Amino acid sequence: MFKRNFVRFLLLTPLLVTFGCQRNIFETPTVAPASLRDVPALKLNFRFETDVPAPPVNETVQTEERNAAVQADFDQNRTQELLDKTVSSPDKQKVLAIYHRVGDLPSEFRLDMYAADGKLLRKITHDGMAVHFQDTIVWSPDSSAVAFVAMVRSGQTNSATPENASNQTANQANSSPNNEANVGTDANSNTQNTNNTDANAENANVNPPATPTPQVEQPKMVLTFRTEQIYICDSNGGDVKPITQNEGLIYFYYIWSPDSSALVALAATYQEWNYLQYQAEGKTEQFTPMGRPRLVEKNGRERRLDDNLTSVQPVWSPDSAKVAVAFERQVRIYDAIGDAPTQAAIPLRNQLLVSSQAFDEELQRKEQGGEVNSNINAQTSTITNANQTPNQTPNLPAGTLPDENTLVSFNPIIKLEWTEDKMLYVQTGYIKLMKNEADSARSYLRWHRLIFSPQAVAR
Repeated sequence: MFKRNFVRFLLLTPLLVTFGCQRNIFETPTVAPASLRDVPALKLNFRFETDVPAPPVNETVQTEERNAAVQADFDQNRTQELLDKTVSSPDKQKVLAIYHRVGDLPSEFRLDMYAADGKLLRKITHDGMAVHFQDTIVWSPDSSAVAFVAMVRSGQTNSATPENASNQTANQANSSPNNEANVGTDANSNTQNTNNTDANAENANVNPPATPTPQVEQPKMVLTFRTEQIYICDSNGGDVKPITQNEGLIYFYYIWSPDSSALVALAATYQEWNYLQYQAEGKTEQFTPMGRPRLVEKNGRERRLDDNLTSVQPVWSPDSAKVAVAFERQVRIYDAIGDAPTQAAIPLRNQLLVSSQAFDEELQRKEQGGEVNSNINAQTSTITNANQTPNQTPNLPAGTLPDENTLVSFNPIIKLEWTEDKMLYVQTGYIKLMKNEADSARSYLRWHRLIFSPQAVAR
């Protein structure tokens, strides 16, 4: 009996093992990752769709009106200072005031933090620090921090290091052409001058009032540089610190990751900046800077993503895991997380050549039929409306591609929009910005998109 049962057990064992293995294959999620966040850039597949409708408008990115309560405070109490702009935090609890004093250079600004009701909370920038590029100042999505670019104010010759900070403070107070207050006093020059020149100055030696007016906390000396660096401060305007410290580099664009953990920035050397500016002046064009993309964490750790220059602003994936940058007719994806980040290049030249040929042919056909709207955007929407299936162009051999010199709509990438983890919008077009706006040109603006998916896992 025992022998017969043992033989039966041996016969059933392979079947149990087989069925057990099959059950594990279907129950274990090994076919695809749970999200694209877990997929390295190098392991992404993509599908290119051409001439699609424009991406949804991001309603949170709007030009806000100047805060009335903050403006009232400047009008009543800060008559020697001019408010240029206010930027409210995403949670609407704080308001950043961007302003300048009479006598400041047009390109140099100062920052203060206000409550939403117009109460001044803290002065952020000290007298020796000049904020540049006011249009790029941005709150983090979680309202916990503000990022801005600053450098040594014009007229200051030395950067403020921890060793010489106190000496520079004294020098600023003594050498400022406007007799600006030093760091230990109120930075509101109008209020201080009024106090110093009061008609009752002879009473200066009398005892101060029993209940003095509360003073706003003054800005502290912070390390500054001779070229534009990225700084951050907290939501109260405190803990101001540089998160880049590369003397000689100019950081001119930066954007927070959706999770507020880091920024992606563009930076150019001082020499590159001046050369591009010189070229634009010679062509009477508006200056458009170009820089190399860099990933900058809040703790100051920095990683240069690429050695090539671009004028296209980088974008974050919605899950904060990746960064996309465009170079002419190529998109590059970089991992922003992980101990061994990867990157991938997506050349789109062939796809854009084929799609541009079809676009031009359709445009010519409609022109001959008299159905073309003079607005280029209307032309694009006529060719591909929202209900049509977007065109998909395959990778074709170079010998079958059209001549790019014969195509008017074959243009470089000018903008990126990452709307979903799996969907990156790419805009191509011809843009020429002149100092005389009437001479500027914008034409053949077309939207395309990349649909990402993980590469199949070989088993």
